[in-house]
Amino acid sequence: MLDYLITSKTRIKLILKFFLNAETQAYLRSLSEEFGESTNVVRVELNRLTEAGLLKAKIQGRLKVYQANEKHTLFPDLHSIVKKYIGIDLLIEEVIWKLGNVEVALITGDYAKGIDSGIINFVIVGQIDKNYLQELVDKAEELIHRKIRTLVLNNEEFQKWNHKFIREKALIVWNER
Repeated sequence: MLDYLITSKTRIKLILKFFLNAETQAYLRSLSEEFGESTNVVRVELNRLTEAGLLKAKIQGRLKVYQANEKHTLFPDLHSIVKKYIGIDLLIEEVIWKLGNVEVALITGDYAKGIDSGIINFVIVGQIDKNYLQELVDKAEELIHRKIRTLVLNNEEFQKWNHKFIREKALIVWNER
């Protein structure tokens, strides 16, 4: 769908990267390597998005680092569009609402970093029926055309691993706490 609205594949990749998780930061060369594009192509799109105010840039040492501008009036809309494009909104709707006692749900790995790799790592904290979870995940995978890997933790396990999720900038998609 996004490819019909936005003709630049590089711009789509940048929007996915920065607007799925607003904490994502990246610099030109790392983006160029990640996307397999020349630095000139990526630079042009970064400049356009920065000039539009959708991205903000700051200097860190010798690098110019880019990040989504959460204060831009279109940020909530773009964030929502990206979640819908990837299917996270359906994942939440189909899985979390029907599971029962879910305290926290996180997206980790590539998607938390804004990379559409085709595999969504989904961490759920709470007391749930794991068999029912698998049924819901199977249905959600068909809807969003992506593989979903789940990890279910209790509170004690979550506290043990929470530092890892914070360090990796996991994307919180549900928080009952």
